[in-house]
Amino acid sequence: MIAPVRPEHPRRVERAAASLVRGVVAVPGLRRVLLWAPVARPGYWLATGCAFVWGTLLLGRHRTSHGLHVITRLPRWAFGRGGTTIGAVYLTRDNASDRVLEHEAVHKQQWRSYGLSLPVLYLAAGSVARTNRFEVEAGLEKGGYA
Repeated sequence: MIAPVRPEHPRRVERAAASLVRGVVAVPGLRRVLLWAPVARPGYWLATGCAFVWGTLLLGRHRTSHGLHVITRLPRWAFGRGGTTIGAVYLTRDNASDRVLEHEAVHKQQWRSYGLSLPVLYLAAGSVARTNRFEVEAGLEKGGYA
């Protein structure tokens, strides 16, 4: 049996991610290297490949839309919230309206810019969508947060 997540757990993860980000920023030049396209882009490709394999192994239905690989009909435990973009792949059960896909296409661009640094930066930005800069940039209303 899986133990329920305690309310303080997300905050602890956010604090740890924020601490990691502060540590990276404290090292001169490290942020620039991690976000440099030749470093970030392979992370984006790796994330895309892993997400595509994940959705395929779970027998999801694949289509392309808004520049994304959209994989639907997945079990609810296979992604976060109503859906999750990893690299260029959007994983969901059935939450794939045009408005949501426009929102998720912005997350794809964020993945291209930040590569594998994005998950840490996203966690450090917090779990409250209206104050998370990545969700705000993608559009709170289109993402179903407003």
